[in-house]
Amino acid sequence: MHRRLPLLFHAIAYALRGGFLIRPFVIALALGAAGGVLSSLEEQIPTLSAWIPMTLFPSRQDPQVAQVILSAIATSIMTVVSIVFAILLMTLTLASTQFSPRILISFVRDRGTQWTLGVFLGTFSYCMAALPAARSLPIAFVPVLTVTGAMLLALVSVGWLIFFIHHISQAISVNHIVDRIAREVEVVIDELMPLPRGRVAPMNRPPPLDSDNTPILNQRSGYVRFIDIRQLVFLAKSWRIHIRVERGVGQFVPAGVPLVFVSREDRINPLRIAELLAAFDIGPTRTLQQDVEFGVIQIVDIALRAISPAVNDPSTAISCIDQLSRILIRWLGRIPPASVLFDPPHVPRLMVPWISVDGMLDTAFEQIRHYAATDAAVSLRLLRAFGDIAGTLWHGDIRDKLLERARRVVDGCSDRVGETEIARLSERLAVLEERLRS
Repeated sequence: MHRRLPLLFHAIAYALRGGFLIRPFVIALALGAAGGVLSSLEEQIPTLSAWIPMTLFPSRQDPQVAQVILSAIATSIMTVVSIVFAILLMTLTLASTQFSPRILISFVRDRGTQWTLGVFLGTFSYCMAALPAARSLPIAFVPVLTVTGAMLLALVSVGWLIFFIHHISQAISVNHIVDRIAREVEVVIDELMPLPRGRVAPMNRPPPLDSDNTPILNQRSGYVRFIDIRQLVFLAKSWRIHIRVERGVGQFVPAGVPLVFVSREDRINPLRIAELLAAFDIGPTRTLQQDVEFGVIQIVDIALRAISPAVNDPSTAISCIDQLSRILIRWLGRIPPASVLFDPPHVPRLMVPWISVDGMLDTAFEQIRHYAATDAAVSLRLLRAFGDIAGTLWHGDIRDKLLERARRVVDGCSDRVGETEIARLSERLAVLEERLRS
């Protein structure tokens, strides 16, 4: 059972970190506890209020003043929270309809918005926790220091509201959206592929050939979001078997379909099947835990909607292509995850499918190339992107793939744009070919 906990904790941490639950809740809980503890300490140590100047809080003998201040701050803050939620929901709706429903994950994971909700809810919790301390009976007590803290939090909330309005106005900018998605994808690439590729591309050894592959059926329909590679290698070594993962990260797996194949049926029992399945995080939506392709798809969705006849915004599509080239440069410049893992050396234990270079290039550019065949500006930027990516690579086979796709761009535009645009495209293609031959 303890072997399942790391993946369980990983899935829970990722889910809570990416929503409006854990961070606002922790901030609200911390400030609420601070209000209760500070008022209690102030009652036990009356000299604490001496630190507050009389000009800042002169009414130290009337508990009703403290009650009014705390109640007014709590009431006004809840009004502001309702406004913030209304702005947030409007922003999510606008982003979903104008760009793509998939980018909502990026908005939900925005720390600025999470901190905004946390500060406002925390100020409310602080005031409510401190309010019982301000009383007239049986002994009058005015929590001066605590009320002063509430007034400071109210000022902070005013400043934070201004920050939130500024932040949300930037968050709905398409350039800001695609840049944020690209940065998140780069973080995933750095975690998944930390080593640079170098001049010589490492080759995976051939996969193991097993004569008796026993399927392990999936029990929950959904997308593969995370695979605990270390756990699978550990299980394969402990049970002296080979494991072949059938569906990789980002792929949909219906219930009842084989998820993995193992080499020795006689060494598998229901308990071990449960341990194997526990190494997979399967859910209703794709995430960026290990899925670089999902981040690319989000940017591609924005580009496709931008170049659709209903929107006709090639500038946005060009911005998306620029960010895609940034991601592909980072992805192609790293050593890919091993598809076959050995433990000990020369003993294959685990085979995992990862997206290929052709698959990633097709995902990033093929749909844009197809729908941008009538737009010379977008097609020119595609050729520039291929040149930028190829200029960072030493491997001839990958550069040949890029050159092939560049020629495809020009061929697709040959009978859909004017002669002037074709000449510009052909000129840029010739420059790219000359650059790749040198």
